Amino acid sequence: MTMSRSADELVERLFESSLAMLDVMNVYLGHRLGYYTKLHEAPDGLTPPELATIAGTNARYAREWLEQQGASGIIQLKIPADDPDARRYVLPPHAFEVLVDPTHLNYLMPLPEMLVGMAQSARPIIKAHQSGEGVAWDELGNEVRLSQVDLNRPMFMNLLGTEYLPSVADVHEQLKKGDPARVADFACGGGWSSIGVAKAYPNAKVDGFDLDEPAIRLAKSNAEAEGVSDRVSFYHQDVATVTGQYDLILICEALHDMPQPVPVLEAARRLAGDQGAVIVMDERVAEEFEAPGNEIDRLMLGISTWVCLPDSMSSQPSVATGTAMRPSTLRKYAGDAGFRSVEILPIENDFFRFYRLIG
Repeated sequence: MTMSRSADELVERLFESSLAMLDVMNVYLGHRLGYYTKLHEAPDGLTPPELATIAGTNARYAREWLEQQGASGIIQLKIPADDPDARRYVLPPHAFEVLVDPTHLNYLMPLPEMLVGMAQSARPIIKAHQSGEGVAWDELGNEVRLSQVDLNRPMFMNLLGTEYLPSVADVHEQLKKGDPARVADFACGGGWSSIGVAKAYPNAKVDGFDLDEPAIRLAKSNAEAEGVSDRVSFYHQDVATVTGQYDLILICEALHDMPQPVPVLEAARRLAGDQGAVIVMDERVAEEFEAPGNEIDRLMLGISTWVCLPDSMSSQPSVATGTAMRPSTLRKYAGDAGFRSVEILPIENDFFRFYRLIG
């Protein structure tokens, strides 16, 4: 990436970024109003009054939204007309998997949801940056929580148990055994990682743990809907108080959020014992900080200033890791928790790096 070298270049960059932000805001609006689903269900397209009627909204507002989306090239103007209320718009086929289908790997709607949710917490975030205090998940709002859950759902359901864990041969074999393997999912959130493992390994029993009670309620509902509640259990519980032995401990995109990650890793090491495996999935940021940085670093550091770091600092004392947890930081935490070494697993993912902690 190159940095802006003149005022004109910086003006152009911020203008283009503002256009992109307006796209994000209007994509969010279309999602919340159900417009994309209604357009998908009408292959011949809809006029503004037709869209407003079936979505239960105002026709003049619907027209403005359709024109914005058409001008931005997100939806397509199928039939032009001088009368703006007679113009017919369609959702391009490729947009369905990105904007409508929550199970598809290309589904990206939760990211606009997260960004708009983040913007709504501007005042407490500004105050936190001034005072050094934190902003917990509850203060960030339910939209930020749900968008995080939904953003990782396709990967957890489509890849975690079918490609990623099978690439770790001994773990895969243990989870396949007829004697039920036991899996502990630390900071399970809405439960999709736990559910994804259970769906891929019919003999596994999974326990998910999280300190966020609304997330645990959501996880239980999701497991029930997916038909795995007989093998997947969720607990509103500190992992330090969990007992027993597990064949696999998973910590998926959560360690960097924890105010005290070392005690959590100590609990993982204890529960895995001599035979269990500990796998941590976290952001695939650059191994060293660079300025300018790559797109992944820009994304993760951008989210960190508004979500992960404030949440981590809402509980004190906090090591204040932030989203951009680099491999050297994880290795230090693992060493402090008593692990002998950390292996970066050869799992390909643009956004996440997988670590195996060797006890």
